[in-house]
Amino acid sequence: QVQLVESGGGLVQPGGSLRLSCAASGFSFSRFDMSWYRQATGKERELVASIRSTGRTTTYGDSVKGRATISRDNTKNLVHLQMNSLKIEDTAVYYCNAKEWVEYWGQGTQVTVSS
Repeated sequence: QVQLVESGGGLVQPGGSLRLSCAASGFSFSRFDMSWYRQATGKERELVASIRSTGRTTTYGDSVKGRATISRDNTKNLVHLQMNSLKIEDTAVYYCNAKEWVEYWGQGTQVTVSS
């Protein structure tokens, strides 16, 4: 059974930081490219960050460049997203995504940036 379980979301003040984690199981994690997407209320889902299966290549959405770092641990089937200097507009549900020849999604974790 494929599972992507996100954790680490919550309420954070503007300027703060948080670290999201995604625990993967049920598929060959090290073969999949992993990504974080987010969807704010009333907006389309957008790419936050991606990391290739080997971990050597990362890509970031324009809105988070310089503030986000994606990483993965292929020995533990984990992918992380470190977000710094959070803004109110970072408020969204954050989803973990795994993609190879098939695509999997997690259930999402809410991140709310508010004072």
